[in-house]
Amino acid sequence: MAGNERGTVIESLAELDLTIERRGLVLSPNGDPSELEGVLNPASARTRNGALVLYPRDVAAGNVSRVGRVFVTPKTGGFDVERDGFALEPHADYELRPQPGYGCEDPRVTFIPAIDRYVMAYTAFGPAGPRIAVAVSHDALTWERLGLMRFERPGMSAGDDKDAAFFPEPVLSPSGERCLAFYHRPMLHLSAVDGRAAIPMIERLPFEDRESIRIGYIPLAAVMLDIQALLDVSESVLVLSPNGDWGSIKIGSGTPPVRVPQGWLSLYHAVDLIDNSGSRPKFRYSAGVVVHDVERPDRVIYRSPHPVLAPVTGRELTGTVDNVVFPTAIDPRPDLGGGIFDIYYGMADYSIGAARMTLR
Repeated sequence: MAGNERGTVIESLAELDLTIERRGLVLSPNGDPSELEGVLNPASARTRNGALVLYPRDVAAGNVSRVGRVFVTPKTGGFDVERDGFALEPHADYELRPQPGYGCEDPRVTFIPAIDRYVMAYTAFGPAGPRIAVAVSHDALTWERLGLMRFERPGMSAGDDKDAAFFPEPVLSPSGERCLAFYHRPMLHLSAVDGRAAIPMIERLPFEDRESIRIGYIPLAAVMLDIQALLDVSESVLVLSPNGDWGSIKIGSGTPPVRVPQGWLSLYHAVDLIDNSGSRPKFRYSAGVVVHDVERPDRVIYRSPHPVLAPVTGRELTGTVDNVVFPTAIDPRPDLGGGIFDIYYGMADYSIGAARMTLR
């Protein structure tokens, strides 16, 4: 299948009966130099003995990012947290550059039983710009870098890319091959331009040409023979684009997918313009829900008609970047009953909040 072919939207679910309730602040900068500019956008995983670990993006002066490691215990009325150093610090050549703004950003972690590994996809910001990098772990604590993902097939975008998150189980690719799958979001250089001029240029683009969610595929058989094959992308397909209802500027993945009765469910982020009258445009980052077909996740069976989580609290409205909720971690809670998930999200690019989603 061609690298730029679009997936299929199937309107088979009229609505999802879900609620999301905020649970408050989880982490904010504690004065350490490594968190001077924020602690945000965490991944999450349960260790093999069931402990909950968050992996926040810790931002030091000059927008230098590390992936932290924090043990979290949810409790009534809040969270107990214990910082435990870093899962990743920038030292690979693709994570370093002389000018400000580099490092390891916005991780997502998925445990994949088929390969018996925790897989961390993160944005490596180095000399070439933002690229998707992968690290793996046996215990969710110590991580081994594999390198940058390779998009080398004809028709694939091999440039700036972000927001990668793996599915936890093998699926069928559009060509019918059993694969490991992951979200990603190829970027437009246009959307990185500061100032008002970029907005009308984006708005003139068809929705499918704006920054959108794609699913990439990696043949499972190759990974079973050599874990380094986890970097070799064989197919990529567009599955979700901005639209005129909300999230019209760009959209990208949020949490890794989780299995629910309806299919693969995840939260994604979407961006709307709220003011373009000043020297720089102002945006709102909100969150929605998407559900994919279990066997063929390029087939979307549900998409939120409106945001399920939008910035309304003080910490969400004001921070390093105002008006942002950015979900990146989802923790199933079967101990509380079926269909209950804790969501961890970045608030205004400065701190981390939590919400509880109940799917009926």
